[in-house]
Parts: sequence; C-alpha cells; structure tokens
Amino acid sequence: MGRANAQAQAFPAIDAAAPDRRRAPEDVRRRQLIDATIDSLAEIGFNASTLAQIARRAGVSPGLVAHYFGDKDGLLEATLRFLSLRLYRATAARLREARGPRARVQALIDANLAPEEFDQRTSSVWLAFWGQVLHSERLRRVQRVYQARMLANLRHDLRGLVARGEVGRIAITIAAVIDGLWLRSSLSAAGETDSVSARQVAALFVDAQIAAATPAVSLNGPDVMNASPPRHANHIGGQYRPTGGVSFETRNPATGEVLAEIEIAGEAEVDAAVAIARKGQKLWAAKTGAERGRILKRAAELLRARNDELARLETLDTGKPIQETLVVDVASGADCIEYYAGLAAGLSGEHVDLGPTAFGYTRREPLGIVAGIGAWNYPLQIACWKSAPALACGNAMLFKPAELTPLTALKLAEIYAEAGVPEGVFNVVQGFAETGRLLTRHPGIAKVSLTGEVGTGKKVMVDAAGTLKYVTLELGGKSPLIVFDDADLDDAVSGALLANFYSAGEVCSNGTRVFVHEKVRPAFLEKLVARVERMVVGDPLDPATQVGALISPDHMEKVLSYIAKGKAEGAKLLVGGARVTANGLDKGAFVAPTVFDGCTEAMSIVREEIFGPVMAVLSFTDEDEVIARANDTDFGLAAGVFTRDLARGHRVIARLEAGTCWINHYNITPIELPFGGAKQSGLGRENGKAAIEHYTQLKSVYVNLGRVEAPY
Repeated sequence: MGRANAQAQAFPAIDAAAPDRRRAPEDVRRRQLIDATIDSLAEIGFNASTLAQIARRAGVSPGLVAHYFGDKDGLLEATLRFLSLRLYRATAARLREARGPRARVQALIDANLAPEEFDQRTSSVWLAFWGQVLHSERLRRVQRVYQARMLANLRHDLRGLVARGEVGRIAITIAAVIDGLWLRSSLSAAGETDSVSARQVAALFVDAQIAAATPAVSLNGPDVMNASPPRHANHIGGQYRPTGGVSFETRNPATGEVLAEIEIAGEAEVDAAVAIARKGQKLWAAKTGAERGRILKRAAELLRARNDELARLETLDTGKPIQETLVVDVASGADCIEYYAGLAAGLSGEHVDLGPTAFGYTRREPLGIVAGIGAWNYPLQIACWKSAPALACGNAMLFKPAELTPLTALKLAEIYAEAGVPEGVFNVVQGFAETGRLLTRHPGIAKVSLTGEVGTGKKVMVDAAGTLKYVTLELGGKSPLIVFDDADLDDAVSGALLANFYSAGEVCSNGTRVFVHEKVRPAFLEKLVARVERMVVGDPLDPATQVGALISPDHMEKVLSYIAKGKAEGAKLLVGGARVTANGLDKGAFVAPTVFDGCTEAMSIVREEIFGPVMAVLSFTDEDEVIARANDTDFGLAAGVFTRDLARGHRVIARLEAGTCWINHYNITPIELPFGGAKQSGLGRENGKAAIEHYTQLKSVYVNLGRVEAPY
C-alpha cells in the first residue's frame, strides 16, 4: 500500500542542499519566491508581507504566486518548510560526523545554535513564523515535525547516557534551553548572546543534567530487555481478557530481542468477542452520527498526543526507521480517524419523489459486526484505515493484527476505550491464520476487510462465500513507474526512491518496475545510484537512519534469494545487493537498497512481488510500447508517470490498468482519496468517501400517501 508520505509531506522537493542543481524553470521560480518571502519577512514583518508585496519584490505578478502556492498561507508554509529542511540537513550532516552519544547531543546543539541561525535576517524570519504558529494549523504542522525530530534525536542519544526513566524529561529540558537561548538572543537588541556563548551555555547545562541523572545501565549489567517480556492478552469488550492459554513471541527485527508474549485467540475468544461486539454495536449504532464523530475526534486527538510513544513502539515491532514512524504511521492514522469523524454526521440516504401519492427514501445503515485483518508493514495505520470508516458508520469491529506486528493495535484499542467508544465496538484478537479463519467463517460477522497477499485474499473470498460476507481486499502489486524523456530527472529519481526504498521497500503499492526512456536512462541511473549510495542503513531508533530492518529473518532470506535470482538471470547489479551486518547490525534483518539495470520482463525480479528494497530498471522508447509492458502483469494496484507534458500524463494514466495512480509523484496517499487496486490486486476501496459504501448497506423505503388498491 502506498504509504511514503513522511518526508514528502514534511519537506517538499525544494533542495536546500544542492544550490548547483540544474533546476527546471518552475523550481527556480519557486525558490525565487521563497527567497523574496524571507527577505520581506525579515525587513517588514509578517503582517506587512502581503502576496502582492512579495510578488513585487520577486518581480512577478500576484497571479503567478497564487499559481505556485495557492495563497499567502501556502507560500508561508512552503517557506517555513524550506527553512526547516535547511536546518534538518545541517543537523543531519553534523550528526553523521559525531562519535558517541554525548558528541551527538552536542552536534544537535551546534546545528540549532549555529552562527547562521543567529544572523538578524534568519532570526527575524523564524520569529515571524513562530509568532503565527498559534493561529495557523498549516504552520503548526511544520512546527510539530521540527520539534518531533529534535526530541527524537535527543532521546535516542540520551538513552546511552542516562537511565531510561529520565530520558524524556531531560530531552524536553535540553530542547527548551536550546530554543530559549536562541529566542533571548533574537529578542535582545544588545545581542547579549552570540552563537559561541549560547553553545557553551547549552553544553554546560547538558553536562550538569547528565551528571545529576542516574547513569544509563551498562550493557553488561541488568537491563530491562533481559527481563521476562510482558504478556499481552486479547483486548475484548474494552479491556484485556487474559486466559493463560497458548501464546507466541513478537520480536524486534532489528535485534532479534523478544518484545512481548501474545496470547492467541481461539474459537472461545472469538465467539466471546462477537457476542460482546453484538451488544456494543447496538448501542453505538443508536448514537447519532455527530455523537460518534465527537468520540472518534477524541480518539484522533489521543493518538496525536501519544505520537512519540506509539512511533517508538511501531519502530521496535516493525524495524522501520523512527524518522518515518514519527511523522507518518501514527499521524496518518490520526488523520484517518479525524476524517471519518467529520463524515459521520453527514451519513444519509436520499429522498425519491414518486408523484403526489407516494415517495421513497433510502437509509444508509451499518452492516453490524465487521472484521479487519491487518498486514505487518503499517500495523497501526492499517488498523485505523479499517476501523475509522467502520466505526463512523455505526459498525463494531474485530481486528486481527498480523502476528509479526501485534503491539500497536492493542494501544489503539486502549485509546478508543479512553475516548469513549462503547465496550465491544473495537476488539483486538491475536493469532495466526487459524484465528483469521475463525473471523472469515464466523456467521455473526457481516464483512471482512483484508490487507495481505493475493493467495490469502483468495482464501478469504472462499471462506466469506459460505455466509455471503461483504469483502474488501487490498492485496499485492508489481507496479510500474514510467519516466519519460521530458521528465524532471531529479524529481523522477526522488519518486523512484520513494517507490522502492521507503519502509525498506515493504510497501504494497511500490513502483518496483521502473521504466525509463532510453534517451535519459544513463543520466537517470547516474543520479539514482549516487543517491542510493548515500542512503543510511542502520539502527531504526537512530533518527539519522533512512533504511531500517526487514520484518523478519525469513523475509530477509526471501529478499536475498530474489537478488540472487536477479544476478543469475542476467540483470546488472548497480548498487547494493547484499545483507548489511556492519556497525552492530549483524543480529538484525538488514538488506542494502538494491538497483538492477538491464532488466527484462522474463526475469523473476520484474514479474514477482519481492516486498523489499529491490528496484528493477527497464528501458523503453515508445509510449504505446511502455503502456503495453506496464499492463503485462496480473497485478494492478498502482502506477506512476513522470513527465512535464501533463496531457501525456493524463493520457497514459487513463490507459494503465491500476487502481491508484500518480502523475509526477509516487506513494502519496491522502486519506481523502480512495485507495485500492484492479485485477488481482484487490476488490473494493479504502479511504475517501468510497469506503463508506463498503461499511454500510442501503435500505429502500416506499411510503404510500393514498389508498391501497387491490385487484381482488
């Protein structure tokens, strides 16, 4: 499924680190307008910086500014993102050079209190923005990402310096001191604090905090990870219901350590969950849509409040980098719940005029009890994608997470209960395929929504046929990404990276068949390989890590076997192609981002879904040819096209046999747009208003206003 929203949404494609980049005219003009905005904010302030004034400063018309950014808020948001990205890159560069946790904390201080952050122009602009954050949700989103990254870096490195229980407090305190030192200097006309003295003060403060804290536990001494792992029961009827029965382990794929023991739900537990769900669903459906929406809105707010805690748990359970989970996994789940909370009050049928003696209407009613079966690549997000529309429509849900990632769904159940969702309306039952079959075959369940493999989807359909259940299936893919010869190659490479290496390539919608026009293929590959070689594979809890662990050792072996097949079948390996074990990664399931060139449709790496960081590059010369080749697959989940010719972009997308498509981007999945596939990539849609249709049924009502005439 397309999930790579993090850096694309947090920091758009304005490359502050590459001033020598050969940009398209549009990129140059956008940067020119951002520079004009910075100058205007620095000289005359926020309120005086109108769209017309900024346009005059840049020597363009206000209409052109509106064309690129929509309105003043859009331009200001883009400018703040640009400044945040510049600071992020500077921080990342210093962190790469730092050795040891204390040095990394100092690197963070040095980046945020660097001389360039103290010059009057930069300070004035930051102050202008921070003064507006309380009044603008768009600016507040950017600020949250900035703050989350700083705290994540601090927490990661403080764990090696102080006891775990003191990490959060000290991280927040250090962040406050950094911001306070900068703010005092920026507001002081006398310039009483410069960069050097500010960094010295911050360093002394950090040393004092570390000295006063309980030291971190030595790796050779007792450690919480060596204690017995916690045991989690199934969450049914608003509470955990331990049975002491059979359980399984869930492990951190980056280290192999056991995170928890999980009790398996058998037939008795599933039957009990259905019975409790039946009672809860009646109470839930009796509420108005507005009442359900208010409760779901509270759940979304609780998710956001616990973003950091849940992101860390998701990283531990999946192996995904914390830099992804902090800004995507929890946030996108909260966005989904919030979206359907807003729709809940407006769910309705229609009135049908049948003349003077009758009328008709339809009622959109819940299905009753529905089941959701999740995948392991985005466990929390998928739980939200399935539960939010189901609950908004008045249903109750039994959700079974993937057995490899069972933890965050339990936290979601806790949050729903705390928000006020009645007992039994959202339940989590754990287990393997046997537990899933108990759901798909249960006569009390009206619908099954599965995210998983094609083979699993077919089995679910067979089981569901026994009781004529509704089915939504979001299955696998082998999606094409087409780069035409007129494309912006830097953007196309960015799209290909998002389409192949985000979440270590474990994304259903990934565009792993990258078709590049022969005219630009050499230049595309040169840019691609250079950027892939710089990607950081490492500890998923390190905020500098860009590629984390695969989900399990078994899956790693599967991915490595496909890399071996690619070599054996004649593909040319350009970069990667091996397991990564250096720097303490030998206990985890790490594979380097891998690119093959010279690929053909006969190769296994081109035809079969790998679900790992493996890209296959193919060349083409003709539009009709590449469309035919792109469609030559049993899958149809997604597709992408990069071209400056928008007429061509729309024309090609119309001919591609895929359910979710992008023009000049990839793997961006706003909750407002339906998501799903064609052919063997699935049935039905998730997200958007379309999902409402999959969690409701229509009842038609005829109302007679006259006499009843009968022929007998």
